[in-house]
Amino acid sequence: MRSGTRAIVIVGGSVAATTASDALRQQGHDGPITILSKESYAPYVRPPLSKTVLKGTEPAESVFMPALPSDVTLRTDARATGLDTDRRRVLLADGEEVPYDGLFLATGARARRLGSSGGELVVRDLDDALALRDRLATARSAVIIGGGFLGMEIASSARSLGVDVTVVDRDPHLVRQFGRDLAARMTAAAIAKGVVLARADGAVELLGTGKDITGVRTGSGTVHEADVVITAVGCQPNVEWLDGTGLASPAGVEVDSRCRVRPDIVAAGDLAARSGDSGGPRRTPHWANALDQARIAAAALVRGDEAPVYRPRPFFWTEQWGLDIKIAGEIRPGTTLSVLDGSLDDGDALVQWTLDGRPVAAGTVNRRVPVAKLHRLAAAVPVA
Repeated sequence: MRSGTRAIVIVGGSVAATTASDALRQQGHDGPITILSKESYAPYVRPPLSKTVLKGTEPAESVFMPALPSDVTLRTDARATGLDTDRRRVLLADGEEVPYDGLFLATGARARRLGSSGGELVVRDLDDALALRDRLATARSAVIIGGGFLGMEIASSARSLGVDVTVVDRDPHLVRQFGRDLAARMTAAAIAKGVVLARADGAVELLGTGKDITGVRTGSGTVHEADVVITAVGCQPNVEWLDGTGLASPAGVEVDSRCRVRPDIVAAGDLAARSGDSGGPRRTPHWANALDQARIAAAALVRGDEAPVYRPRPFFWTEQWGLDIKIAGEIRPGTTLSVLDGSLDDGDALVQWTLDGRPVAAGTVNRRVPVAKLHRLAAAVPVA
């Protein structure tokens, strides 16, 4: 699709959507751009929700992005419920049909839940974070189901508020995301702060009914009671509104090497699934991936085959237990960690992971190192 007066509709109000609107202009599209967001808020950034917003060290207003340009139309409370690809119409909950010439899918993902109870709290959007912050203000104890990236960030924030915290997971806490050695340093810091790390045998069952959730029971029968129960067990793509189009699957919306679903439709962010070295399509729900994918998808929507191919450059960061950790690349099973400078025990290090002798990731603990340098270390490129 070429630029000009053609209308591009972006469904979703996340960082992928706002990045896409800017990238479309940079690619020369001068036609109408409309962003349809189901949320009542203007676009905001999500990483602080489990950190500074949850702790109350920054106000909720701090997460909002700068206002969109005047030539981009933002419609809040505009929830997409269907798509007619033949007539090129986005169907909204209020019955309106929004026409498009080019369509950008950026509806993201939602928190995966263990049940349907209103008492099971999650942190995915601003309302979630504010609701949990209010609950933690009067809680004495919390159980967090899921000892991964997000679960441990929530645990760190809750513990800093003086709440007694137990984190329950079937897998070793943080190992899948950070590898055995760095995870050991992180979990040691959590334990030193008084957090209980519990392993679950089999499924985890919520105890209580409705909004009155009182704890969890593991497969072995162990019960962990708490004033607040929080679930952090991953996310699932928001693709139900695409039912009947053939564009989506449980894995998400599958895209090609340029983030295209078809010539007039692209997708980016937490709902986009692409095939990789590991086989079938999979999503990579991280902030940096959403930004990179949005730029490539926008170029593909304007330039077609002339657009560059998307080349993943994974990057993510976390703040927990007094550790500021940034990682470029992908820490895969079987990797070996080497400390290039500093010490993990001292909480100040530059590290690199290798697989079969080949660098695949690099990271820092409480260090200021340019992201470009981490990417070079992760890709075995000589560092200037």
